[in-house]
Amino acid sequence: MKKLPLLLILTFITIFTSCKIGDDGVWEEYAEWRKTNESWFNEQKVRVDADGNKFYTEVSPVWDTTQCVLIHYYNDRKLTEGNLTPLYTSTVDVKYRGCLYNEEPFDSSYSLTASYGDSIYRTQCNKTIQGWIIALENMRVGDSCEVIIPQNLAYGAQNMGIIKPYSALKFQIKLVDIPFYETKE
Repeated sequence: MKKLPLLLILTFITIFTSCKIGDDGVWEEYAEWRKTNESWFNEQKVRVDADGNKFYTEVSPVWDTTQCVLIHYYNDRKLTEGNLTPLYTSTVDVKYRGCLYNEEPFDSSYSLTASYGDSIYRTQCNKTIQGWIIALENMRVGDSCEVIIPQNLAYGAQNMGIIKPYSALKFQIKLVDIPFYETKE
């Protein structure tokens, strides 16, 4: 019984220190970068084409309709109508290029070679960043698009090397195939 107060105090200290406010100064350190990326993302939201039509479609996930990624399809989607669309647990084959808001490239599948195809990146949808999940679940096999992902649906405050904290990301993605439509988790 004497150990109960000590246990409660240790539990309180553990909870308090694990829930501390702040992110070790990352928010302040990357304030200018964060603001620039947010501003760029908001500019892309209102971007229009030569005819005055919105360039990107805002796509929100069903789990949080206050969030969105921006998608611009390069292909005529009527041509891919009826093709499979990945599920959350689907394994997909994609070709992609990724860059930061300032066009600095950070990753590409075009240097990959695999038994299932050159330049193909194979992954499960649910093993990617949230922005990719949203984009892939709104694509059909054969679609090619440009996807703009805000920092909160990408890596957030994580430093991923060339991808600084709070980076908005831009991807060129082609959904090549869905080799495993659904898996059991």
